[in-house]
Amino acid sequence: MLRLTLDMDDVLANTHEKLINIVLNDFSTTLTEKELKAAPLKELLHPKQLGKLKKIMNAPSFFADIEVKEDAIETVRALSSYYEIFVATACMEFPNSFKDKFDWLARHFNFIPWTHIVFCGHKSIIQSDYLIDDHTKNLYAFKGEGILFTAAHNKKETGFRRVSSWKEVSELFLPIV
Repeated sequence: MLRLTLDMDDVLANTHEKLINIVLNDFSTTLTEKELKAAPLKELLHPKQLGKLKKIMNAPSFFADIEVKEDAIETVRALSSYYEIFVATACMEFPNSFKDKFDWLARHFNFIPWTHIVFCGHKSIIQSDYLIDDHTKNLYAFKGEGILFTAAHNKKETGFRRVSSWKEVSELFLPIV
């Protein structure tokens, strides 16, 4: 059985959406939701705002209530009939995220066993046939085929096959029924 590894933030989870809501509701900004969705936050926000956002992300429970990407649960469940599914999340930058992320995965993707969840710093250690991730740095280091999941911070990237939704993941990886 082929192995398919999935990133969590901005692939399974709508992390960027939560950050946008924080910026719109808690920061003093003239940026619109449309502008915040169109470009990387590091290009749009003041360094002090980015620092504040990083502190918020490192607070306990930040990752606990992030919404699941549309169609992710159903698609991953279907994929698990054809692939050995792993989730690999690079959470070392935010140490408080471990329990939140583990609990989030257990709540939303309880059909993925805990033995198939990898908390790591660098995804070059992942041995899989495919990796779906929103960061090209993870895909460049990966030895299998990297699939880029579209996000605000990677819209200009062209070096990888790209998917923009879980429906597209389904079309790419699942047989036609």
